[in-house]
Amino acid sequence: MKFADVFSLSLKTVGGNKLRTALTVTIIAFGIMALVGIITAIKAMNQKFSESFASMGANAFAIRYKERNISFGGGSKDLTVSKKGKKEKKSNLNKIITRREAEYFAHHYSFPGTATSLSIFGRSDNIVSFNEKKTSPNVMMFGGDENYLDLNAYKLIAGRNMTSSEIKSAQNVCIVGYEIIKRFFGEPADKALNHTIKINSIPYKVIGVLEEKGTTFGFNRDNMLITSYTNIERNFSKPNYSYVIAVKVNDIASLEMAVGEAEGLLRNIRKINIIDDSNFSIDRSDSIVEKAMNSLRFLTISATVIGLITLIGAAIGLMNIMLVSVAERTKEVGLIKAIGGKKKIVKQQFLIEAIIISILGAILGIVLGILVGNAFSIVLNTGFVVPWAWIFYGIAICTMVGLLAGIYPAIKAGRLNPIDALRYE
Repeated sequence: MKFADVFSLSLKTVGGNKLRTALTVTIIAFGIMALVGIITAIKAMNQKFSESFASMGANAFAIRYKERNISFGGGSKDLTVSKKGKKEKKSNLNKIITRREAEYFAHHYSFPGTATSLSIFGRSDNIVSFNEKKTSPNVMMFGGDENYLDLNAYKLIAGRNMTSSEIKSAQNVCIVGYEIIKRFFGEPADKALNHTIKINSIPYKVIGVLEEKGTTFGFNRDNMLITSYTNIERNFSKPNYSYVIAVKVNDIASLEMAVGEAEGLLRNIRKINIIDDSNFSIDRSDSIVEKAMNSLRFLTISATVIGLITLIGAAIGLMNIMLVSVAERTKEVGLIKAIGGKKKIVKQQFLIEAIIISILGAILGIVLGILVGNAFSIVLNTGFVVPWAWIFYGIAICTMVGLLAGIYPAIKAGRLNPIDALRYE
């Protein structure tokens, strides 16, 4: 009996027991779905991180008074790892970057082919109102300068940017997110231009409307306002505003030198001793994304563990079903052996049946996993994600599961005595 004949017979047997096959395939599919689904969702999150934190581009960097804290599943501390592998406390004195320091930096940073922008965060509980309409107290407000839009990848669909004179005189002008404009004025967006809205009861003139951006990990970039940093300090004063300094380089090849020059200038402005570490953080887009990816690693490990545990259960279920199949087909096995079928042929048949069922489960699980994972990508507003590597891993894992689950039933079937098997009731 040739292998092709054994394979064909196995296919017919699998197709002839539709209910049993369907149940087993479903068990295996859920294991692979859990694994591929979570991996797909994580890849969607990675993609969103890349889009969100790399918005300034690969040729830009930002200076903050402390590192961005990107973590999942609990708090974290500002720690760095030394070359020896020991954790050391980062020399960060929580000393904010003041307006004087930021403006001095902007005026004296003279690296060729660069643009700088200063900005501050002006609360996230603002209420915006127009006539009788008003928003919930969840509108975010940022203060920037004339370069803020360019260095943070914001685009205008109507109106204009702030001018340097408006920034110096701290005028009550603002650039508004698409969601707020749509709520108050409808479409087209330019209907809102030159109208006066109120931010926490303070009147502001709308001079521009931002392009629709969507939501990024809880931050709705269409539910925000931008005015000048001088205006925020005047109208929404608080004790400690810390400035963010953004720098964009025309030539990416000179980025490292630009970062070095910026660090040296700010260390001099903040009067940091030559032997002390910098008490501020320089974030490059690629390093921010890398931190975000590293924070997601534990989710990948968790997904793998969950999927493997489910697959172990599926393997046990498959083995039990194959054992039942051996018991039910004892006479069939006896007949095959009686007409000259060898033990090897019987083993092959049961092993192939187990592998076919496992691969069918893998295919179904992969399809469901990709659909479930991409449902999450729709929520994040990212593109369709296909984890190609895990598709092949899933098929390989399920083939191994089928092989392991089918070995014992195959051996048991191969050992059946043909005479006793034919007499089996």
